[in-house]
Amino acid sequence: IAYVAYPLDLFEEGSVTNMFTSIVGNVFGFKALRALRLEDLRIPPAYSKTFQGPPHGIQVERDKLNKYGRPLLGCTIKPKLGLSAKNYGRAVYECLRGGLDFTKDDENVNSQPFMRWRDR
Repeated sequence: IAYVAYPLDLFEEGSVTNMFTSIVGNVFGFKALRALRLEDLRIPPAYSKTFQGPPHGIQVERDKLNKYGRPLLGCTIKPKLGLSAKNYGRAVYECLRGGLDFTKDDENVNSQPFMRWRDR
């Protein structure tokens, strides 16, 4: 068993995604590791209080998509970096045309100068 501690300054306040990506995503992605299991995660109460929770529930998403009675199916566009805004948008279009309900950006894709959100 190994115990790992991170300084809270590494994490964006209120971002569960940022926290889990930093802790689990990057560590579990090490190719040198053959096996790894997270057994416990302790989040300081002061940091937990920065999480606001979702703005609405799954019913609102289903209503927006007009999809009921089945799981929603989506994907993360890859590669996460290296595509032009046009090609990234094309990948999203093809995914949705192929039957997915939604796509999401990789956590490293924001609105960088080479691929602005509005251009995608």
